[in-house]
Amino acid sequence: MIRPLAAIAASVAVVGCALRDAPASPHDAIPATAASTVRSPIKHVVFVVQENRSFNNLFMGYPGATTASYGFDNHGHKIRLRPYDLAISWDLGHSAASFFAACDGTGQLPGTKCKMDGWNGENNTPNAPKNAPYSYVRRSEVEPYWNIASQYVLADRIFASNLDGSFIAHQYIVAAYASRAVDYPYGAWGCEGGKSDTVPTLHQDRTLGNPIRACFDNPTIASEADAAGVSWRFYAGNISGDGGLWSSYQADRAIFDGKDWSADVIDPPAQFLKDVGNGELASITWIAPTWSTSDHPSVDGTDGPAWVASVVNAVGTSKFWNSTAIFIMWDDWGGFFDPVKPVFKDYDGLGFRVPLLIVSPYAKRGSVTHAQYETASVLRFIEDNFGLPPLAKSDARANDPAADPAAFDYQQRPRKFKKIPGALSGSYWLPLQRAQARRARPGIILGDD
Repeated sequence: MIRPLAAIAASVAVVGCALRDAPASPHDAIPATAASTVRSPIKHVVFVVQENRSFNNLFMGYPGATTASYGFDNHGHKIRLRPYDLAISWDLGHSAASFFAACDGTGQLPGTKCKMDGWNGENNTPNAPKNAPYSYVRRSEVEPYWNIASQYVLADRIFASNLDGSFIAHQYIVAAYASRAVDYPYGAWGCEGGKSDTVPTLHQDRTLGNPIRACFDNPTIASEADAAGVSWRFYAGNISGDGGLWSSYQADRAIFDGKDWSADVIDPPAQFLKDVGNGELASITWIAPTWSTSDHPSVDGTDGPAWVASVVNAVGTSKFWNSTAIFIMWDDWGGFFDPVKPVFKDYDGLGFRVPLLIVSPYAKRGSVTHAQYETASVLRFIEDNFGLPPLAKSDARANDPAADPAAFDYQQRPRKFKKIPGALSGSYWLPLQRAQARRARPGIILGDD
């Protein structure tokens, strides 16, 4: 059972003064001299969203990246990480309460000055094995991810912009903000739930606030793109079926109630492969997974690496390759151990570290960048590339990967694409996803996604 945030709120001391963003650390900003004055060759950005894995869980031992093979629990016991299959039958807590527990912080606010030894205190499903968060996935099961990293860029210092799970994370990938909401709604994950469908909120002092409707009126990349005449599409499962939880714009009132919902929110995700093959690619694209193509625990998700490889290959073998940047990011840590302390920015973040892969003909080859990023860094890249204004504090403060010399070089000759092994064609994915379109949400999955 999930331990709700309300259960710990009473024990949190109220901080009287309003919080400010923490001062930037020496690692926060990319040096100004690194910013390129070369005009961007990027005309298409593809944001591939994966689910619920920490950086260490998928890339433990990757050369040049910061990882660890063991951690500690809150009793001081050293625990060596155990390998588990990518597809597992249990889920780990990744709510705000689980973040505070895993951090085991000593700061005035919950989740600050982390000791990083409380992973054994997360709220997991009853069938989870002992010390389940202290685990990793063998390279052989996620070989396409390692292959992509070896050819392009792996960011090992990117943190989720939010400290909790997927409902909030999927607002940050489109709006860089979630109206101070925390955790997840108690009903539908968006406007379709009506006025009675609410989600808790979080105060500046990280105590629980009044619930609000799970249907937001925040500006989004889509609304800015529409105003600027920039095309966009969001590929995701049907909101009543397979992976539909992760269709971000269902919680945006303007999109959900407007013409964009039928015109630019596309179901199923595999339609992307067909569209690219037919010579269609929007300027800005998001792709969310289905249950089986996600890396989410407890959903029998074994297809994620092959799915991501298929998306990359579809773009790489198309006429769009020389003008595209692909970002592959996991939305939250999913409850899995990571050794790197999150950076405090505000009441809602930053969260734990997640993986980010950057693929482009202008991406550095086999680079591990240590620049500090967050979820909203991908939005910052989109905004700077297409001349869109910032949406919120998170994207305004976030580093733009285009300015990172360890990530991009717009002056280099576009690299010839080399196919990622393990991919499957659209003729495989599209019939499969159409057949599974009404697949129900797995029963073992926790409420925070």
